Amino acid sequence: MAEAPSTGDAPFDLDKLQQLIEMMEKHGLSEVHLRRGDEQWRLRRGAKEVLQAVPQQPTYFAPAPVQAPAAATLPAAAAPAADPQPGGLTIKSPTIGTFYATPAPNDPPFVSVGSVVTPETIVCTIEQMKVFNQIQAGVSGTITAILVKSGDAVEFDTPLFRYKN
Repeated sequence: MAEAPSTGDAPFDLDKLQQLIEMMEKHGLSEVHLRRGDEQWRLRRGAKEVLQAVPQQPTYFAPAPVQAPAAATLPAAAAPAADPQPGGLTIKSPTIGTFYATPAPNDPPFVSVGSVVTPETIVCTIEQMKVFNQIQAGVSGTITAILVKSGDAVEFDTPLFRYKN
């Protein structure tokens, strides 16, 4: 990215910074480096290319086989992560990271069971290396189940929500 001309000691414009972040998301950029005089900012989104060094998630994040006797002994806390209706229409995670159902700890969830969503509806955020990515539904329908809980680690294509048209 080209360097902006120096304008003295004026602070960065936070509105322009927000616009830059939105442009990074829109165009899939993972890093931008800005420099003005002695001040420089580096914005990074997502994980670096070293993702292969990340250990695999424990097997309890994988769906249990239908005939596995251990599935009946799972603790109640693991129940929201289980997919109650195999198959069907789901909204899946487009990335790896930590799932959050609310924008902030004391805020209401983005969506709940019964919420009507459009492709542009924000349904959750997924944190990846301290960057909170807003996840859009990508579909139109009504949420029928939330398959993960806030704070759960998710992988690519982890089912997050079940919906019906």
